[in-house]
Amino acid sequence: MFAAAGLALWTAVFRPNLTPVERGRRIAERTGCFGCHGPEGIQGTANPGRSENNVPSFKSLMMYAKNEEEVREWIRDGVTAARAKSETWRANRKAGALRMPDFGDRLSSRQIDDLVAFVLAVSGDAAPEDSLALAGRERVTELGCTGCHGAGGRFARSNPHSLKGYIPPWDGADFPDLVKDRSEFEEWVENGNTKRFKTNAIAMHFIRGATLHMPAYERFLKPGDLDALWAYVQWLRAPASATPSAAPQSGSP
Repeated sequence: MFAAAGLALWTAVFRPNLTPVERGRRIAERTGCFGCHGPEGIQGTANPGRSENNVPSFKSLMMYAKNEEEVREWIRDGVTAARAKSETWRANRKAGALRMPDFGDRLSSRQIDDLVAFVLAVSGDAAPEDSLALAGRERVTELGCTGCHGAGGRFARSNPHSLKGYIPPWDGADFPDLVKDRSEFEEWVENGNTKRFKTNAIAMHFIRGATLHMPAYERFLKPGDLDALWAYVQWLRAPASATPSAAPQSGSP
């Protein structure tokens, strides 16, 4: 009975809840994608012999893929169906030192979906139409939030000795446990913690023990920032925020 209770507690509290974007980031790191596309896919590297002379970063995605399906084709087949028909492209590819591999036989369809989710998130092409949410996304970068939370606040980077070992992404299943409402969101942003957690001994044990800590941004905020940041997070968590369809699943890829 104690073993069953312990397992239930671990499953409910300690087990990771990784989003498709974060699972994709970890797959990309594990499979060597960052060797050519740069750290987290945002830099690229030189590729002598090619007309463009470099391996593109994911931020220039729309120059190479028109939609989500073409991103999937690049990952699965090493090229899109449209470009594979081009003699010019094939000659250019042959001339380059580095060539995009195909992962169709190396990864499962779910893993490929997760990689697609990650690439699309890094590209930043999905953006809120609402001006307030869009302003929030801009402030996320300006305030340095992406340093820990990743592109758009969507990564779960490692945070040793924290409750689940990572920094929870804003669009993940952990978020509602940490942020009950708008008021708690403001407490996190302004003070780096909430009244609810400060009075919880177990929560404070993990918060104090974690390597990385949420900073207090109160003195760095401009008028309207909290409204904009909250609008962006709400957009990010909405089903229509242009995230790939794969639902969050527990555990590592």
